[in-house]
Amino acid sequence: MTCRHCEAELKTRLIDLGNAPPSNAHLTQQTLLAPEKWYPLEVWVCETCWLAQTLDYAHRAELLPTDIAYFSSLSGAWLAHARRYVDEMSVQFGLTAESMVIEVASDDGYLLQYVREHGIPCLGIEPNEGAAQAARRKGIDVVSAGFGVALAQELVAQGKSADLMVANDVLTHASDINDFVAGFTTLLKPSGVATFEFPHLANLMRHNQFDTIYHEQVSYLSLTAVMRILTYNGLTVFDVTELPTHGSSLRVFAQRADRGRYGVSARVGEMLETELRMGIASTGFYRAFHARAEGVKDDFVAFLIDAKRAGKTVAAYGAAANGNTLLNYAGVRGDLISYVVDRNPAKQGTFLPGSRIPVRGEEYLAQTRPDFIVILPWDLQAEVMDQLAYASKWGAQFVVAIPQLSIIPLAR
Repeated sequence: MTCRHCEAELKTRLIDLGNAPPSNAHLTQQTLLAPEKWYPLEVWVCETCWLAQTLDYAHRAELLPTDIAYFSSLSGAWLAHARRYVDEMSVQFGLTAESMVIEVASDDGYLLQYVREHGIPCLGIEPNEGAAQAARRKGIDVVSAGFGVALAQELVAQGKSADLMVANDVLTHASDINDFVAGFTTLLKPSGVATFEFPHLANLMRHNQFDTIYHEQVSYLSLTAVMRILTYNGLTVFDVTELPTHGSSLRVFAQRADRGRYGVSARVGEMLETELRMGIASTGFYRAFHARAEGVKDDFVAFLIDAKRAGKTVAAYGAAANGNTLLNYAGVRGDLISYVVDRNPAKQGTFLPGSRIPVRGEEYLAQTRPDFIVILPWDLQAEVMDQLAYASKWGAQFVVAIPQLSIIPLAR
């Protein structure tokens, strides 16, 4: 196998999570009766450009569902993050009614709705039709298509070049990462800016966040790798900031290499030096990760088995992709976790891929009163615990498996 960016041979394996179905391929009552396709889930690291990436065993179309969308607007914390971003970028880059903001992977309009509130013209690009329709109901113009150079050229021909391009948690999903990034270079105005947000590989490693690995997310990114990819495709990084989202993310600011007007912040060099000291550009940095993941898995399974033997009931919260990675890697099924609740109506009534655990609405928690509630989206732990504070009435305890097993009682 070769690197999806620089085409060098891949020689260093980061982790092998066994076999699993695509993490977003939820089952229905009808498909529950049919076999599922399972694929190896491995991540390797390129020793030339240091891009960590999954091995490809399936065509991209097999991994991306078109019927069930993840609606970002269901998370209050993520909405607040999006609003702050729009407020800050509007001021920093002087966006006005004469500007154009384009978001790639605009989801249900969670961010562009705030761009509209500022009176700034905007356009969403979203391949999932369910999410695109939700955004259109908010009055947002959306193109339902995957992004790359071809679409960028079409939009430029229509006069829709961007002053600001937004790419939140999508660079990691780009199977043709060079074509994807080159599309930004094409679509940006000469003075335009693009921001890319993504979970930081350094913290994925440091905090055992192996559950953020799944087939649909094909790259795991450091600033070291991202700078090489952006530079190769005609963009220059001029700033970087750290964010608390998704356990710890980076926001990278880029401009066209041929026409950019912003000087390079000292933060860029500082972050590169930090990564270098950590060992991002050395194979030794990656070798112990698999063993740490196995330890997390073993502790989680031991807890579930002990709870079952003690006659305790266990439910989970959050039918997201990272939870499915954990459950399938650990071999968890419905005998250990009875059900998972989720606020997304499109997921309720479905079954998780692989584990086939049923997905319920949140009201089911109060009806069944489980002893333990496993928070699968650990990055939203505080929000979920606040949302489910009523579970203290029956003495429920929260459980988080990442970065290590924690059992958290609720104050009554």
